Amino acid sequence: MPRSVPEWVGKTPDQKVPDRVRLRIFEREGGRCHISGRKIMPGEPWDLDHKVALINGGEHRESNLFPALRDKHRAKTAQDVAEKAINARKRQKHLGIKKSRHRLSHPRLRKRMDGTVVDRITGEPV
Repeated sequence: MPRSVPEWVGKTPDQKVPDRVRLRIFEREGGRCHISGRKIMPGEPWDLDHKVALINGGEHRESNLFPALRDKHRAKTAQDVAEKAINARKRQKHLGIKKSRHRLSHPRLRKRMDGTVVDRITGEPV
């Protein structure tokens, strides 16, 4: 009877996953990329991907980690970041938090050191 191995849980979100855990995860998934479903061939670069991204509330633990081909993983990471940005904007709007804007945000006007506002193209005061 094989010995039961406790699940690995990272102490911090930045902690490196040990090689023994990487191997366990790779074998658990049968050496397949969880994004594309393609078999990861020897020598191909692959990473461990959080199924539920850390920035979206996922945990840094063995049960949330899956093997992914590097190019597919980068695409998924970009998608996760975009999703997080959308959620943050919606939450800020809901809470009434607005982006800080420059007082004079006009593409054609600028403010001089003496306080006068001038047209960028003609240089005439407005």
